[in-house]
Amino acid sequence: MAALIWQQHASGVWRGTIGEPSVLSPVSWMNREPKYEALHQLGDMPLPFSMEELRLDYVGAMPILSFPLTEQEAIYGMGLQFARMNQRGRTRFLRVNSDPKQDTGETHAPVPFFVSDRGYGVLIDTSRVPTVYCGSTVHIDDNGPEAARDRNTDKAWRATPLSSRMEVRLPEEGATVYLFSGPTVVDVVKRYNLFCGGGTLPPRWGLGFWHRVPKLYSDKMTLAEAREFRERAIPCDVIGLEPGWHSRSYPVTYEWSEERFPDPSEFVSSMEQLGFRINLWEHPYISPDASIFEAMKPLSGSHTVWGGLAPDYTLKAAQELYMNQHIEQHASIGVSGYKLDECDGSELTNHSWMFPAHATFPSGADGEQMRQMYGLLFQKMTSDLYRKHNRRTYGLVRASNAAASTLPYVLYSDLYDHKQFIRALSNASFSGILWTPEVRKADNSEEWVRRMQSVCFSPMAMLNAWGDGTKPWSFPEVEPIIRHYIELRMRLLPYFYTAFARYRFEGLPPFRAMPLAFETADQYRKAASKTGFDHGEVLNTTDAAYGKQRIKEWDDQFLIGDDLLVAPMFSGEQGRDVLLPPGGWYGFETGIRYEGDQVVHVQAPLELIPIFVREGAVIPMMPVRQHAPNGTERTPLEWLHFGNVPGRGMLFDDDGESFDYERGKHIWQYAEVTVDEQGDLLFEMKEQAGAADAVSSYSSVTWRLGLKSIN
Repeated sequence: MAALIWQQHASGVWRGTIGEPSVLSPVSWMNREPKYEALHQLGDMPLPFSMEELRLDYVGAMPILSFPLTEQEAIYGMGLQFARMNQRGRTRFLRVNSDPKQDTGETHAPVPFFVSDRGYGVLIDTSRVPTVYCGSTVHIDDNGPEAARDRNTDKAWRATPLSSRMEVRLPEEGATVYLFSGPTVVDVVKRYNLFCGGGTLPPRWGLGFWHRVPKLYSDKMTLAEAREFRERAIPCDVIGLEPGWHSRSYPVTYEWSEERFPDPSEFVSSMEQLGFRINLWEHPYISPDASIFEAMKPLSGSHTVWGGLAPDYTLKAAQELYMNQHIEQHASIGVSGYKLDECDGSELTNHSWMFPAHATFPSGADGEQMRQMYGLLFQKMTSDLYRKHNRRTYGLVRASNAAASTLPYVLYSDLYDHKQFIRALSNASFSGILWTPEVRKADNSEEWVRRMQSVCFSPMAMLNAWGDGTKPWSFPEVEPIIRHYIELRMRLLPYFYTAFARYRFEGLPPFRAMPLAFETADQYRKAASKTGFDHGEVLNTTDAAYGKQRIKEWDDQFLIGDDLLVAPMFSGEQGRDVLLPPGGWYGFETGIRYEGDQVVHVQAPLELIPIFVREGAVIPMMPVRQHAPNGTERTPLEWLHFGNVPGRGMLFDDDGESFDYERGKHIWQYAEVTVDEQGDLLFEMKEQAGAADAVSSYSSVTWRLGLKSIN
């Protein structure tokens, strides 16, 4: 066993270096200053084990780092995982892949960061592909291996015996490893996000409704569709253009099609006058017809993709070429951001594409490293492009990695079913990434409603109509339901925006899986077990391959902020079980009260998605608007208080578009509800912190009790 020296890097964060890691890694590339003060406020908590319990062994030149496991320990994280939430008993091969058809760990964003419910986390900072054995291996010298059993006669036989250690196979070159203490799971996640610089704060308009038009839409067709949104009074903030805006695509030019968009500046201006932002689709591979092709060629890799260059965007010269072209042709005329597609790669037998692992790049990186890092490189480059002009952006990306918390991008893909979409949304919250369960189409109006309800309560509410031209009104019989939930998202914009502000300053994920909603792992386990759940579906188990146990993973519901719990419905369902954290909870739209710390069953007709609000919560809302207010517009603010107990709500406010909030130009406000001696509710607004020159976005303040008006 080799010696490993750990050094404390910040409060509750330790760093160890194994071997001679590559200088190209997610943490080093992002180069974000940790939020040391916020980390300090979390306290210098110890790890739940001694450093002597960590082991570093070598098998030939391959380093193996291992951690102790307890019998009931759950392992969460490792990026955008679609098949399960608790990874205990599984092997995770953390390679970027756009088509992860099997549960191997490969995914669009295989973040090598895992969280134990014992209260610690581990980040493997590498640009290579690590493999994590989450208690799926049993060493011969293991102190507590499960005894060998006879499968023929012993019902306790398991395909995956219980292991007392978790092993991580690192690259031969080594890696930098970071440890994060808790004491709780949510504290570990907060430390990780704060270490990575804090979470992203999107522009206010980014949290409105998004619609992407079919790939060959022209300026006139896009404008006509935008006007129809306004005529139908369906809120929308962003219109996304798909590949056809390019003069050539697959590979791409990054240049406007003169046929479909003869005057891009006038088009963007016309859309802005209607209250719409423009988001442009692109991918990394540069067409020979692009004006920057010749200059980019010596800065690109040894292999092409679809006949296009694969630039080495670790090079400053390549970044400058890309950014200067994008500023001149896009940002300078008002384009708000990008959809960064196909920076992941695929090995499907019918359409494999991507440069190989043995590809070479001018910087010295190889194809394995570049593929693991490509999504991260693109996100940072485009984010920096807008930051230089003091403008926030928000967009979409198909691949990511570790240290991405600060990046204003949401992951997406259409490969998965509705339940997997929601599971990915939950799992993303452990790893500093965001996911949208985008809607593209549906087989019937019921599925359409259920998918649209879900996406309206996600990091990006988006209808992606690039393929078949669907609209929010494509199923006329349910159009009122769709409008209602898009409007409800718009009304909740102050609450959503505040949740993201806390992500930025506190590292607290705005969307949270259920293990992050309980104070302790034991509390979560006890509440989750208070049900006779047995719907015939193997959701997670130490022996899932053989269906020995049926354990409900509550990966089909999630928190937004502290006080809203969303439990999506799926096509064919009329009701569902919901796990409620401790305390009282109310149906947000029904007013029905439920006691928490247990599982309840609720009925939900098609026009209703179960949304619960914590008793005592004070929720900031605004009137329905057709698009989010810009930096100069002011709108009324209303606070909704639920129940008859005291409560407190938070509101973050700034101009909603620039980075001036980082220089202190913002306001934190608090709404407090107290109960006087007569039992009457008293409401008070308090401003705790803010800049003297920060202008409020709200013109007036009122408050209501639940959905019942109060003077």
